Amino acid sequence: MNAHPEQDILTLTRGVSTLRFAPWAGGRLLSWHVGGQPVIVWPDNANWSEPARVRGGNPLLFPFLGRHRVDGQIGRWRDAQGVVRDLPMHGFARDLPFAAQVDRDGHGLQMTLVDSEATRAGYPFSFRFQAAYRLADAHTLDVTLAATNSGPDPLPWYAGHHFYFALPHTQRAQTTLDLPASQRRYQFADGSISVPEPGQAQYRLDDASIIDRFHVLEPTPPATPVRLVAPGLGRAVTIDLNRPGSLPWYAVTTWTEAADSDFYCVEPWLGLPDAIHNGLGLRWLAPGQTETATLRIGVETLGG
Repeated sequence: MNAHPEQDILTLTRGVSTLRFAPWAGGRLLSWHVGGQPVIVWPDNANWSEPARVRGGNPLLFPFLGRHRVDGQIGRWRDAQGVVRDLPMHGFARDLPFAAQVDRDGHGLQMTLVDSEATRAGYPFSFRFQAAYRLADAHTLDVTLAATNSGPDPLPWYAGHHFYFALPHTQRAQTTLDLPASQRRYQFADGSISVPEPGQAQYRLDDASIIDRFHVLEPTPPATPVRLVAPGLGRAVTIDLNRPGSLPWYAVTTWTEAADSDFYCVEPWLGLPDAIHNGLGLRWLAPGQTETATLRIGVETLGG
């Protein structure tokens, strides 16, 4: 499918906010516009034949996130019995179709993925994974991930978001990211995770040392929100990770692709890459239980 599938895109609006979704393409939030300006960006030239690979929107990372590997091979994991299975980087959710249900008032959407023969080959568990988006008001977006173990065995998982925030690359030097108290870590080429080093309270986004870095939150939940301040766009984006009833978010990852990429990713994660092996954020969900991770994104006008 190379044509733009407008007929398959769901659009939700509230006041000056517009959300666009492709549930069939990994439950993907494509874009969020506030007052006609992109906050979460989707490229005009998106390759719809491989939507999971498009640099934009918010890919859902489940059941594992990041790179996991066995004997140097990325995309493999070993269970407690020593069985090695194939599971793609960032998991399979972003490649699969979700069922979708729009809220009655039209201000929210819930998307659901359940296990299938295809998922059980690399992840032999019964589950229901849900992603809910809701516009609390015209400038505030609530996002919830929920995992339910519908099988008889404990289920390992660590999910996350991959928000692509719109930011012209020429504005990185004047754009700052405020973070709660954190320890900075990264993944080595062999898959191991670096030892923690003290994180800073603020970074400029032209700082190449934070590309592909994990800001491990200590303590959780964080006392202050994540705040992306972009004077060139006249706005600040706040990510509140201390929401009622939410699991503790483990880390916030910062990443962009290239020096001329007009986006910057700020990604709340429930664990670190390879947690299935290193245990850093790995969660075990008991049979019949549900766990929920919630955050709130707010957009405010600077000086307004």
